[in-house]
Amino acid sequence: MFEDSTFESGGKIKTKSGRWMMFTGIINGSILLLLIVLPLIYPEALPKAAMLTSLTVPPPPPPPPPPPPPPEVHVVHVQSEMMNNQLTAPTRIPHDIKMVAEKEAPPSTGFGVAGMEGLGGGGVPGAFANMANSAPKVQAAAPKKVAISAGVAQGMLLQKTIPVYPPIAKAARVSGTVILQATITKQGTIENLKVVGGPAMLQQSAIDAVKTWRYRPYLLNNEPVEVETTINVVFTLGGG
Repeated sequence: MFEDSTFESGGKIKTKSGRWMMFTGIINGSILLLLIVLPLIYPEALPKAAMLTSLTVPPPPPPPPPPPPPPEVHVVHVQSEMMNNQLTAPTRIPHDIKMVAEKEAPPSTGFGVAGMEGLGGGGVPGAFANMANSAPKVQAAAPKKVAISAGVAQGMLLQKTIPVYPPIAKAARVSGTVILQATITKQGTIENLKVVGGPAMLQQSAIDAVKTWRYRPYLLNNEPVEVETTINVVFTLGGG
């Protein structure tokens, strides 16, 4: 008997709990649905502070200032004096018309282009031409010394003495080119000989030979001038 009462009471408890849960779910769902649908139907029910922050639109920017008015242009109407001194036509035509002879042209003063025969050469241009011809001509002074290359100096050579091959250099089998720096005078002679390079055994023989060389004078503006140049003296054992 105790067992039957226990089982019967357990079934009643389960039935009451299920109904209560179903009732509670229906109520909660209704409240949630009401909270969702109510703002859509009555927007006035929302808080005003939230509506103002969400729906307030910033004011439009102020319009740009109007452009400045254009400057006034004052037009001044200038009336010519001739408007006040207008020529009026004669009221009647005279019967006797006198011919007014033209005044004679003034005599020529003699300063015209055609009247300058006395100055020579046909007027003012001729006078200036004579002054230009009578002016002294200034010529640029020729330089005292001109530098030329060894090839140009070789073409000016008139007299060449073959240098003597030194026996000591020939015995030592020494050969080469002696380079000399020299000044060719206006008469074509050699001055200021200096050794620039070359074998030492051959330098004196080259100097002795080049001193006797003669050149054609170098002309600049048809005037002979001194020239500075280099002279190459070649020593070869085969031609010694």
